[in-house]
Amino acid sequence: MKKHIPNILTLFNLLSGLIALLFVFKQQWSLVAVFVGLGIIFDYLDGFAARLLKVASPVGLQLDSLADMVTSGLVPAFTMFFLIQNLLSIDVIYDFKWDFKHLLPFSGLAIALGSALRLAKFNVDERQITSFIGLPTPANALFIIAIPLVLISQTAGYRLFQSPYTLSFISILSAYILNADIALFSLKFKDFSWSHNKEKYILLGSALLLIPVFKFSGIIMIILLYVFLSIVFNTFKKKDEN
Repeated sequence: MKKHIPNILTLFNLLSGLIALLFVFKQQWSLVAVFVGLGIIFDYLDGFAARLLKVASPVGLQLDSLADMVTSGLVPAFTMFFLIQNLLSIDVIYDFKWDFKHLLPFSGLAIALGSALRLAKFNVDERQITSFIGLPTPANALFIIAIPLVLISQTAGYRLFQSPYTLSFISILSAYILNADIALFSLKFKDFSWSHNKEKYILLGSALLLIPVFKFSGIIMIILLYVFLSIVFNTFKKKDEN
């Protein structure tokens, strides 16, 4: 029975993503965020359970990526599609035209393409056992899903996301960052020492400060800080090795 527990948790991730996708089409952004958050929690728990119970399997690895493709790939992609469409005050589905304005919302789907490539590479890249190469799809999903919440609540920096061209640029950039040759540290703890986990403690400590102060904008800041800290610590690590 225990060998099925990780896969059951992965299926709950997939279910959460499917429900989130339904709410994307209804543009109920708070519920989208809730179910994406649940999916990411299940995504963490399935790997934790597989390691704890020592029942990791090739099927589990593939199933995990398929679930992530929905929760952290399709959901943020269609979120951007609808956000860009809304800001342009058009309805591409019912009134499509072959012009720049009507094609722009489709740039949001670049996130799905980048996520698919990212997840496929992750499954065969032996360098990503203890760290990541490129932004993990759940982190990218949190970044994207936070944008409509920032717009609704008008928290810090919300004016930046009021331009459809900015959102289109973010979509394409995120597809690139997902697959960029940038080493990012994992949030998994092998022990709790400061020397082995200082970047993780800095990130978690910053999250405790940023989210209460900046609300949904704090989520975006945390993801940006995650990338920044990874680059900084990897730069110092390479200098020490040399």
